[in-house]
Amino acid sequence: MSSSLRPVPSRWRRAASIVLAAGWTRPETATPPSRPPPAEGFRLLLLQRSPHQGFMPGAHVFPGGVLDAADRSADWLGLFAPHHGPPGFGLGPAPFSRAAFPSPPDTGDSNADNTGALPEDVAFRICAVREAFEEAGVLLLRPRTSPPGPAPGPGLALEPPPGLAAWRARVRRDPRHFLRLCAHLDCTPDIWALHNWSAWLTPFFRSATRRFDTAFFLCCLREPPPVYPDWAEVVGYQWSSPSETTESFLSKEIWLAPPQFYEVRRLANFASFSDLHKFCLGRALEGLERWLPIILLTADGMVHLLPGDELYLEDSDFLENLMSTEKKTEEIMKEGKQFHRIVIHNRHLYDIHVTVQSKHKHVYPKNSVVSKSHL
Repeated sequence: MSSSLRPVPSRWRRAASIVLAAGWTRPETATPPSRPPPAEGFRLLLLQRSPHQGFMPGAHVFPGGVLDAADRSADWLGLFAPHHGPPGFGLGPAPFSRAAFPSPPDTGDSNADNTGALPEDVAFRICAVREAFEEAGVLLLRPRTSPPGPAPGPGLALEPPPGLAAWRARVRRDPRHFLRLCAHLDCTPDIWALHNWSAWLTPFFRSATRRFDTAFFLCCLREPPPVYPDWAEVVGYQWSSPSETTESFLSKEIWLAPPQFYEVRRLANFASFSDLHKFCLGRALEGLERWLPIILLTADGMVHLLPGDELYLEDSDFLENLMSTEKKTEEIMKEGKQFHRIVIHNRHLYDIHVTVQSKHKHVYPKNSVVSKSHL
């Protein structure tokens, strides 16, 4: 195997994404379904990015975006008072920080003030809630008069306010307007409904011009809220179960980037909405690893190596390197035993191979290998 070092390192921008999982109680139509309903009792919100976007054009993604200095402004302290405030904001003890390669990355972030008044776990949650509003018109807010701390069960999104389009335009123009919207509605971002889920760093690739250090949160809602795409950054959306999402990807109806595909397959472990919610509550304080995939180019494809895989090297050289081999993917797979990898056959055909044990009470996807007839 070989690699080629790029002379000038790229940097990651800090970002937050929210996986919205909703219980599904909508009645079926009178027409018999063409295929059996999915086993999972919940649906995920996927937004279709505009084909004109510079990063992942046309992809289906979870709502999210870049952390802004406004997301950690001291002005939020007055809105959260008197029930919530430093140091924990009612979130409980801070989750244990798990060292993972690389930790911490040099984000080089010019748009986020790292000395802001809010703890990171609060600021990233505000960012995720703000982005859900900007992109999908979904307001994950709770009245300021609500009892302190997390709600006992899955909640509901707030009804959109009059003048939704005008408010969203203001927030998109200047994220500081999101705090003003919350104050206008006498609400706070429902940071307590967001559960730590995962964290991904964009891997190095020759054609990549943007790289992100993204915190993923999971939020369980009792029912799907109305979605209002902004028709600029987002041009469509769908609510679908993990199995339906996988099928749509394989049939080329949608495209998912490897981390999103991995997370969808991870969520396929849960047969019911209540199981998923209980799982999130049970592992809330276990902390997370931040994963940087390392890309291995094979003679006929590509492999995203993840921590724990026998070929994964925790070496700073691979912050800006591609591994490569003249062997075919099938040869690489036959030679190995300890896997944590996503095998990319083509744009719409990924396999996931996991033989390592999951850490910190999380779950890893089950092995997901597509029939060779798809190749």
